[in-house]
Amino acid sequence: MAEITQIKEKALECGFTTVADLDVDKIQLRVEARQGCEVCKSYNTNWACPPACGTIDECSERVHKYKRGLILQTTGEVDTMDYEEIMELMKDHSDHLKDFKKFVDNDLEGAMLVGTGGCNTCKTCTYPDEPCRFPNKVLHSMEALGMIVSDVCRDNDVKYYYGPGTLTYVACVLID
Repeated sequence: MAEITQIKEKALECGFTTVADLDVDKIQLRVEARQGCEVCKSYNTNWACPPACGTIDECSERVHKYKRGLILQTTGEVDTMDYEEIMELMKDHSDHLKDFKKFVDNDLEGAMLVGTGGCNTCKTCTYPDEPCRFPNKVLHSMEALGMIVSDVCRDNDVKYYYGPGTLTYVACVLID
């Protein structure tokens, strides 16, 4: 497996604006993190989202088998009233994740990449009729697993808010 400095360098090469250490022991999974899931279009439609991704206890068991990780952020200056700017930043973050996912899949055996939003590994998910085609490549969101993103950042001494006129998307990779 690549050394942590190599993983950080690769994440920065993929375009993330901030890459910081993540202490997995500090991650608390909570039911309230999923409050927005039920109104999301991905809810109950794929293996990466609730309820298919498992209970909070099941997600906790999956997350806490790792020892450490990295917080991956994409921060940009946006007019928070400009939907197109917000969507452009989200696309940038998704592109960074997609590039980094290739590295994770090829060079970080056993690592778990946790993203923003639902899984898009497959064009059409097999849920609920068939098992997931790629259980080792499924991309859960932090919230779906029960993470409150701002708390994960705060508990690991990583800024989440970079000031007025900015927006930050957050993901993480769990390793070891």
